[in-house]
Amino acid sequence: MKSASLSLSLATVTLSLAACATAKLDMSTTAPTPDRRVGLRAGEMNAGEATWNLRVVSKTRPSEKFAGVTNSDLSFSGPYVIQGNYNGYQVWDIANPKKPRLKIGFLCPASQSDVSVYKSLLFVSGEGMSGRLDCGTEGVHDSVSAVRLRGIRIFDITDIANPKYIGNVQTCRGSHTHTVVDDPTDKDNVYIYVSGSAGVRSPNELPGCSKLAPDEDPNSALFRIEVIKVPLAHPELASIVSSPRIFNDLTEAATHAEAPEDIAAATQAAAEARAHGGYTVLVHGTEYVLPPGFIQPRLDSIVKARQGTGAPTGADSAALRGAIQGIVDALVGGPPPGMKNGVRPGPTQCHDITVYPAIGLAGGACGGYGLLLDIHDVAHPKRLGAVADSNFSYWHSATFNNDGTKLLFSDEWGGGGQPKCRATDKPEWGADAIFTLVHDTMTFRSYYKMPAPQTPFENCVAHNGSLIPIPGRDIMVQAWYQGGISVFDWTDPAHPKEIAYFDRGPMDSTKLVGAGSWSAYWYNGYIVSSEIARGLDILELQPSGFLSQNEIDAAKLVHLDYLNVQQQPRLVWPASVVVARAYLDQLARSNSLAPDKVAAARTALARAERLSGQQRRDALAPLATQLNGDSQGAGDQAKVQALAAVVKNLME
Repeated sequence: MKSASLSLSLATVTLSLAACATAKLDMSTTAPTPDRRVGLRAGEMNAGEATWNLRVVSKTRPSEKFAGVTNSDLSFSGPYVIQGNYNGYQVWDIANPKKPRLKIGFLCPASQSDVSVYKSLLFVSGEGMSGRLDCGTEGVHDSVSAVRLRGIRIFDITDIANPKYIGNVQTCRGSHTHTVVDDPTDKDNVYIYVSGSAGVRSPNELPGCSKLAPDEDPNSALFRIEVIKVPLAHPELASIVSSPRIFNDLTEAATHAEAPEDIAAATQAAAEARAHGGYTVLVHGTEYVLPPGFIQPRLDSIVKARQGTGAPTGADSAALRGAIQGIVDALVGGPPPGMKNGVRPGPTQCHDITVYPAIGLAGGACGGYGLLLDIHDVAHPKRLGAVADSNFSYWHSATFNNDGTKLLFSDEWGGGGQPKCRATDKPEWGADAIFTLVHDTMTFRSYYKMPAPQTPFENCVAHNGSLIPIPGRDIMVQAWYQGGISVFDWTDPAHPKEIAYFDRGPMDSTKLVGAGSWSAYWYNGYIVSSEIARGLDILELQPSGFLSQNEIDAAKLVHLDYLNVQQQPRLVWPASVVVARAYLDQLARSNSLAPDKVAAARTALARAERLSGQQRRDALAPLATQLNGDSQGAGDQAKVQALAAVVKNLME
């Protein structure tokens, strides 16, 4: 194994040198001025593009049945990336990242179709009103229906090109997102945390669903998540095993109002919709337009109730128009269930939960709060702590750093469909909030927001991202919808810094057309991005003044058999000279070790790399001893000790 590791290191270095010889790289630590992302040409596949310290490897259009329909989240299994889409999901073979090949496009509509894998199983979220149990494309034309799917679909993907739909688990609020949780103490089952953010279903559609406050009905579907247990031997028997009320006793958190220009735009849109027969409602004092997908099933139900046929009549429309404000109030508007003595309760659901089984913790992004959960008992998660921030509008997702000492939450202000990265938008809004984590205490340290101002025609806000496995550093890639992709370093939680980006111009230069990166995740050496309108993008990091080739090569040593980003794996690097060189590059960059000591260590590593067996151990032993001694006076003692540990591992 040792000689194989050294051979891999030598090959990687050789390839890296060849790459550097053929491309001119920016090795500065200053971002280009003016920012290349500003003023890009609009267009779909011909939009202007800007890159910095990233290289575009490939851009792949959606397949025919999915073109023009929203692409959503990503999951990975072996050489495949599974891309959710509101029409179902697509499986791409990315063994050759320069030319992804469509393995299958599985048509099975249901928003959002968030996806996760576990061994030979694929799980897909469904929350919208039009999803059908039979995966039909005709939708559901009634407000209460026995054929509607809102929950988790389960597929057997043993043969990934021929998936088998083997079952589903229905939930009272559907599944906006979900999180697969692998219990280290239970090898017979896998668990799913379901985050449903829609209104509670009628008990006539799914018996037992209740939207009363928990003190009025202990079985209320509010103020809880669902935990599904999936028996691996019989996944078709999956069922809900608990509904933890992780929101108990939280009160409504303070938040900021919408920007004045957004309130004005909503008012204008509502006026135009009313003038053309659209349906509008007031939500917290602002008038909004209701989408056809919300209106049509309710009109169909009115027609059915009067035993009519055909299209709704003017009287049907008038009846719904008179009732619609009350319907929406019951969902989001009026006094909420659980309101006592004029005090409004906190969130009734999570948007997304990220679990880190290796440390027994989870981060819940739950509307008005960021939660810290204890998941040592996977089937019964418990809240340890909660944080709120008046600069946040909608807590969306969470990411731990690798050693579990920090927790980052994102704010999806505007729901992902609005421009929130304009020059007039505050940098604290629609951003990430970074906390340090000590036991069960979260302490706020800073915000991070993609720094380039975007146009009013680009939906832009913080969205899904993942860690990049750079040893010794906390580096993350993150999607910002039409704000593109941003790579940033948050090793110093008080001073996060962007180190790379990729962006396109808007879809349209005259109006807002939804598009952009929904998810941008690192997987086995590449960044894979689900582009809402344009398909699948694959990118690669380039060395720069912020990130050395050794650090990139060390990241590529971390190979995962599968990845669901919402279930964070602990990142572990093999013993490799490349990892040692990555640490040395970091120590040199930060001036945490004297230049002569860095040079001596590099020389010793190079010499040892040419040796084998006992000769190599004899060459590395003095270096390990020297580094342990050097750590005492180093500017970054922990990193020098980490380097010494890598050298010691190379001797084994």
